[in-house]
Amino acid sequence: MTPPHLSQYERDGFLVLPNFVNAEACDALRARAETMVRDFDPNGLISIFSTREQTRTSDDYFLESGDKIRFFFEENAFNPDGTLKQAKEESINKIGHALHDLDPTFDEFSRTPELKQLVDDLGLRHPLLLQSMYIFKQPRIGGEVTCHQDATFLYTEPLRLVGLWFALEDATIENGCLWAIPGGHKLGLKSRFMRARGGGTRVEILDDKPWPEEKVQPLEVKKGTLIVLHPLLPHLSRENRSAKSRHAYTLHIIDASVDYPAGNWLQRSADMPARGFA
Repeated sequence: MTPPHLSQYERDGFLVLPNFVNAEACDALRARAETMVRDFDPNGLISIFSTREQTRTSDDYFLESGDKIRFFFEENAFNPDGTLKQAKEESINKIGHALHDLDPTFDEFSRTPELKQLVDDLGLRHPLLLQSMYIFKQPRIGGEVTCHQDATFLYTEPLRLVGLWFALEDATIENGCLWAIPGGHKLGLKSRFMRARGGGTRVEILDDKPWPEEKVQPLEVKKGTLIVLHPLLPHLSRENRSAKSRHAYTLHIIDASVDYPAGNWLQRSADMPARGFA
């Protein structure tokens, strides 16, 4: 990370780093994810990922996934009778949220010297890999991810968090690339997505002013690109109605020095705490 990189990150709230990962590493991750989905047996348990109705879809399967590998379906994957419209392999929205700890292929991808150096340059001196997700953005049914900030879901005090978004395929406007509001990280935290007393989740609104979405810009990138995301950056992705998928892998990393509130939705069991790059 050069001084111009860091200046751009501070100014815009994101940084695009082309060719950060080679094609072979991207392909290895895709092949592993495809095998995992093929071997996944829902056994009648269907959990749907939605950013529009987060509290409605926050079932126990989701809430207990912080230290597990679990599979979440696209909202538009089902017929009215509950059956899948197409093959299971073309219906999964994402896999989360501890791939980096529980699967050797994802562990190797997530704990490279290059990533350790990058987060150190960003000021995370004692990094802990907290969450990982493999996102499919399926052809024709890939759902919209509404404008949000990562800190809404993974809040720390003080706020020392970074999101890493790896393009495992070319990401374009056509197939649902990321969009971001440059400088939007300076607007402050809008909301927190938290566990509710008695079960489920709730959203605490901190600032109800609408996002300046007229300023949003597409981040079209090539396979192997890493997009570094500030925890307060407003970003989103549109629906994918194309015939092309848009596979991506994300990591969220915090600093061991911060307080991670018990109210955050993602919690890990005491016998599987978050760990660093070693």
